Amino acid sequence: MGQMIPIPFILWLSFTVFDFGNIDQLFAFLGLVGMILNLVKCKYDIPFSLLSLALMIIAVASRLMYVSSEALNYPAFTIPFFTFIITQALLIILKIRTKVLKHKI
Repeated sequence: MGQMIPIPFILWLSFTVFDFGNIDQLFAFLGLVGMILNLVKCKYDIPFSLLSLALMIIAVASRLMYVSSEALNYPAFTIPFFTFIITQALLIILKIRTKVLKHKI
């Protein structure tokens, strides 16, 4: 228990990008691209946010395939993971809401 906490996962993403010849390299790259897209400002905020969320979820899902479900059933993983999902969804909803309100004015 405790293997999928956020800091080691970010380190895993960073180091696995340079682990050539491994399928995890692709997923780590996609996860890092998703994190970077989340920080970029552009004209198309909502599609970039959705793409960013999808890429980050793909990276987590690829890692979850190698771990048993018993190893993930503890609060140190579930609370941050669901907090991440909820806050990203709220961010996208707020972006949509502000875009709709801009068009009404």
